[in-house]
Amino acid sequence: MPRSFSEPHPFGPSMTRLVEEFTKLPGIGRKSAERMANHVLGADETDGRALAEAILAVKRNVKPCRVCGNLTERDLCDVCEDPRRERHAVCVVEQARDVTALEQTGVFNGLYHVLGGRLSPLDGVGPEQLNINSLIRRVRNEGITEIVMATNPTLEGDGTALFVSNLLENENVNITRLARGIASGSVLEYANREMLADALRGRQGF
Repeated sequence: MPRSFSEPHPFGPSMTRLVEEFTKLPGIGRKSAERMANHVLGADETDGRALAEAILAVKRNVKPCRVCGNLTERDLCDVCEDPRRERHAVCVVEQARDVTALEQTGVFNGLYHVLGGRLSPLDGVGPEQLNINSLIRRVRNEGITEIVMATNPTLEGDGTALFVSNLLENENVNITRLARGIASGSVLEYANREMLADALRGRQGF
């Protein structure tokens, strides 16, 4: 009879704990978690310690940018600090990882605003859980003339984009969205660079 998911690992409680922690990572099933745990076990102590210290360093040092919500180890992220960026255009994304995906296209030279998620009433995520009010303040105070809505083309992402756009409709700002070169239901971080570049170039009125 197959061993249940929660049964102890035959190598003892330490391996059981490591496997269970790895299964908490997105996209990692039981078999992959066991392979990763065995890799760690087979590595020398220096490599294992380096991995543990790298994880702790990320948890201790990485935080949201004070202005846009992107991830950084300083008060401001690299994008917000870059004087070469176009300050009038802000691309609104759900997560910081979406900034990385869009930056790899090399097309957009404006700033970003990370909402920290998307509206999902069934999951208990409402406007108060997202960085929406700070976006409105930026539009009013920082001379922003274009907002690019780059939420994921999913039901929740489109709903979030519509909600934010409605809040900004009386502001003096042009709202565009990514062209639908990105298939509905897809996720930005998994789209290839060329697809994202086309979507940015072909952004359209909301």
